[in-house]
Amino acid sequence: MNYNKYIFFTLIFAIFWSTSYGPLNPFIRTLFNNNSPQLILVLGGDIDREKLGLKMSKNLNLPIIISGGSNPEYSDWLIGEEGIPYDQVRRDYRAKDTLTNFTSLVDEISLEGINHALLITSEDHINRAMTIGNIVAGSRGIRLTSISVPCASLCKKEKQKKHYFDLIRAITWITLGKDIKTIIPKGFEFYFID
Repeated sequence: MNYNKYIFFTLIFAIFWSTSYGPLNPFIRTLFNNNSPQLILVLGGDIDREKLGLKMSKNLNLPIIISGGSNPEYSDWLIGEEGIPYDQVRRDYRAKDTLTNFTSLVDEISLEGINHALLITSEDHINRAMTIGNIVAGSRGIRLTSISVPCASLCKKEKQKKHYFDLIRAITWITLGKDIKTIIPKGFEFYFID
């Protein structure tokens, strides 16, 4: 028999398996997910992000997670000003950077049955955050829809190097289950500063 047929059918089977049952299946599910958002995820670092997230949480009546946001006292004040029930807001301070904003929460969110979240961050951060978020959250079948907060004159253009290294970190995390920062040799950490 012709080896080209074997190669062809093996390739077809590999594609079918990886998209239907294998590692690409969660990413495929996010592409076809038309469910309404079930959660708002705010990446901390700017009070305007938290304010917009809380307003949206109130208007859409959705739970909100603020990852790495303002201190608890100020956050409590913002929640009170917006008039949202405190049990609708979850604050998480485990994240140290953009990747860990996602990796510290994604499994918990997935276990809660969340498959679509609104992601709020600043406009100068949204591209990198969505790249990382689509990889990390996508690996758990969670679709992200981005909402950027204008930062006008405060915007800082991010370097492409930072974007690429965080892309590598995200792929490493979903492949090995570890952040590459924890496995790289000493002296190379400066490449991964967030």
